[in-house]
Amino acid sequence: MNTAPNLRTRAETEAARLPPLLARAEHLAGTVLLGEHGRRRAGLGDDFWQYRPVQPGDSRRLIDWRRSAKSDQQFIRQREWQVAQSVMLWVDQSASMRFTSDKDGATKADRARVLALSLSILLIRAGERVGLSGSSLPPRRGEAQILRLTEMLQSDEAEDYGAPEARAMLPHARAVFVSDFLGDFEAVEAALYKAADRDVRGVVYQVLDPAEESFPFQGRAIFESMGGSVSHETRKASDLKTRYLDRLAERRDQLQHLCRVTGWQFGHHDTAKSAQAALLWLYRAMERRQ
Repeated sequence: MNTAPNLRTRAETEAARLPPLLARAEHLAGTVLLGEHGRRRAGLGDDFWQYRPVQPGDSRRLIDWRRSAKSDQQFIRQREWQVAQSVMLWVDQSASMRFTSDKDGATKADRARVLALSLSILLIRAGERVGLSGSSLPPRRGEAQILRLTEMLQSDEAEDYGAPEARAMLPHARAVFVSDFLGDFEAVEAALYKAADRDVRGVVYQVLDPAEESFPFQGRAIFESMGGSVSHETRKASDLKTRYLDRLAERRDQLQHLCRVTGWQFGHHDTAKSAQAALLWLYRAMERRQ
C-alpha cells in the first residue's frame, strides 16, 4: 500500500496551519545547513569539536595523550560549547519599515521579521534561549517560544521611526537589533551604551529598500514619511540625490563607529538581495565575539 500521498496530504495540511510568517521563516532557516552540532564554539560540553596544540597556560589534565602520542606535539581535545546563551531581539515595527519601492517586493518590515524569526529558529534549535528586548517576552527555549515570537513580531506600530528597546537586558546576553535606523540616532546610541554597560554584545543590522540605497528619483516628486508626519515636495528630485546619499553614508558611519566603541557588530542588507545570505551572515555574526 502506497502511503506517500497520504503523508504528503497530512504534511500540506499541517503546513497550512502555520502562520505565513512562520512558514517562510521555517523555510528560510531550512536553507542554512548547520549540521548536527549547532553553534560551533569551544567550551564545556560532551561533544568532541577539534584538537588544538597545547598553549602556554593550558592545564596538563586537558592534554589528550593518545592523540599527542602520534606526533611530536601535545594536543588539547576541545569540546563543543553547550552552555545556553540568552539572545534578545529588537525588530523595528514602526511605520517606516513598511516602505517598499516595488509593489511585488518585500517591505523592510517583512524582511526584518523573516530574518529575525529564522535566526530565532536556528538559535533555539541549537539550544539557545531567545526572547524580545524589554519585558514583553523573556528568553526561553522550545518550539512554543518560536510560536510566541511569531505572534509578537507581527504587530505594527504607528510611529514613523522606531527606537531600540534596551530595558530588562540580561547581563552578558547577546542581542540583535534590526531596523532601517533612519530615525533618531541618539536613541540608538543610548540603547547600545545601556546594553554595553550590562556586558551585552550583539549585532546592529540595517535593512533598507533598494530605492533608499540608490535614490533613483527624478523630476517632480513628493516625499512623505510612512506615518505622514513629514512631507517634502520638489520639482527636481535628482538635485537631492547627492545630499541624500551623503546623509545615508554619514548615518552608516555613525552606526559603524557606535558598534566599534560598544563592542557590537554592524551589518546591512538590501531587500532586493538574498535573504539566505543575510541569514547566514547574521548566524555567523552571533558566533563571533568582539
